[in-house]
Amino acid sequence: MTESVPNTPLRRPQQHQEIAGYLRDEIFAGHIPVGESLPSEAELCAQFATSRGPVRQAVATLRSEGLISSGRGRRSIVLSNTRTESFEEVLCTASRVAQMGKIPGQILQEFGLHQANDHIAEALWLNDTKTVVTLRRVRTANDEPVVVEEIYFSPSISSTVLGVDPNAESFHRELMRNGVNYNNISRTARVVLATKEQAEALQLPVGAPLLEIELRAFTHTGAPVEYSVQRYSTEQLTFGLNIVRGHSSPLWIELEPEQIG
Repeated sequence: MTESVPNTPLRRPQQHQEIAGYLRDEIFAGHIPVGESLPSEAELCAQFATSRGPVRQAVATLRSEGLISSGRGRRSIVLSNTRTESFEEVLCTASRVAQMGKIPGQILQEFGLHQANDHIAEALWLNDTKTVVTLRRVRTANDEPVVVEEIYFSPSISSTVLGVDPNAESFHRELMRNGVNYNNISRTARVVLATKEQAEALQLPVGAPLLEIELRAFTHTGAPVEYSVQRYSTEQLTFGLNIVRGHSSPLWIELEPEQIG
């Protein structure tokens, strides 16, 4: 059975985030086309009943994302209308699906306490106890399967995780409402071939290429709270990256070391 997931925010954004979100939406919708100028600081201040500080912070955010020019005494120009991911969309598949204009859902496969293997224990920095809450599910978009998820939560938040109904609503939104401190995320991506189980879940041939993403989530102090593996069907995936001079690229690429022997 596929459960619909409501599209509500993880937390109320700050004003500069609201302004940045509004400008992104205007750019992505084509209301401010590539080559056109953003509204002036004075216009945005009046529209949002705010000072120049939040407006400038919002503009700086879009500049760091490569969407607009630097300005430097004049209005910033829209350089790209390629949509970027928010923190919520990286963490929460339901948000990403909803942002695509589709209805998110899920097929629950497993939920409860399990023993972590060595790889999961290492990812979550486990020493003594290796009992973690595991959530396995297939995420859907308009009832079509798009990603198989395996999520493992740190024992430090087990009681909170077990108190959330995995079929009721977005799991990560509930966790954050209940005080779980998601602050930093790192991801590693590679292409793998679908196993029989994964192929059946995603309605693909065995051996079809999948995008496998390992995600690690941390608190603001650097303590791990979640390790997950997401395996996407590659049939409808497109990748893009904007880079601004003076900023490091969030993307890194490396070749697997040569196997000897």
